[in-house]
Amino acid sequence: MSGLKLFHTTNGGATEVASRLAEAEADVQALIEAHMDTMLGVRFLASEYSTGPVYGGRIDSLGLDENGAPVIVEYKRGTDAGVINQGLFYLSWLMDHRAEFGHLVRDRLGATAADQVLWSAPRLICVAGDFTRYDVHAVREHRRSIDLVRYRYYGTEHLGLETVASVTGLAAVSGTARRRTSEGARVPKADGAMAELAAAVDEVLLGLGDGITRVQRKQYWAYQRLRNFACVCPPQQTKLLVYLKADPKQVSLVPGFTRDVTGLGHHGTGDLELQLRTERDLERAKDLLRLSYAAA
Repeated sequence: MSGLKLFHTTNGGATEVASRLAEAEADVQALIEAHMDTMLGVRFLASEYSTGPVYGGRIDSLGLDENGAPVIVEYKRGTDAGVINQGLFYLSWLMDHRAEFGHLVRDRLGATAADQVLWSAPRLICVAGDFTRYDVHAVREHRRSIDLVRYRYYGTEHLGLETVASVTGLAAVSGTARRRTSEGARVPKADGAMAELAAAVDEVLLGLGDGITRVQRKQYWAYQRLRNFACVCPPQQTKLLVYLKADPKQVSLVPGFTRDVTGLGHHGTGDLELQLRTERDLERAKDLLRLSYAAA
């Protein structure tokens, strides 16, 4: 059971807003599918997708995350021990049907998105009313990227999503396991001062909290909870560019240090650009990194 309590405050005091489960699993699915990009950082592709006569099932939701990784989302109204195994079963189907998924992406999102699907890091997101400690332990035993997300309705207008557990696959690196980083998952290479700065930024980002995942793309490294909160580009000769999900309109921009890139093309995700040149710049940026982490 979630320990989160929500209160409506007024000048006269505070009233607790009671939490509740959905009337039906389909209600949660329909709401999240309608706002999947906002809630999960995933572009919606299909609902109740048939896996054909051999696998004999229907995937609740299919999507593509911010870094181009295929995503399966499975929903349960309450607590259901079968949701993880069901999701892993569909994840196996997905890996065996890459061409079919690629055609779906091409039809819904275009050729560019289809050509950039990140098959090294497919994800399973399980959304349920609650999870047991056995569920949390089970996902840590698998070698796939799995997120357990608990939902709650509050009143008639609010939905809460809470990440209970987040485990990374082989192609990504977890903040809780960064000392065991594989050869294929190192931070972008550079020489001298920029190499040291890139390593320091990596250490700070992975240290912001538990369950942080670092995903490698050719043009950037993405740091995510359920969604991306920072993207680091390969070091340039004199600076390191970092893109954050913090709202640029809520930040006092400093020329040469922070820049609003809303609507401007760049690698990675986020509308606030950081230009880091020294360790001192990284110290100045830490509050912004925390702000973006909290917003993800």
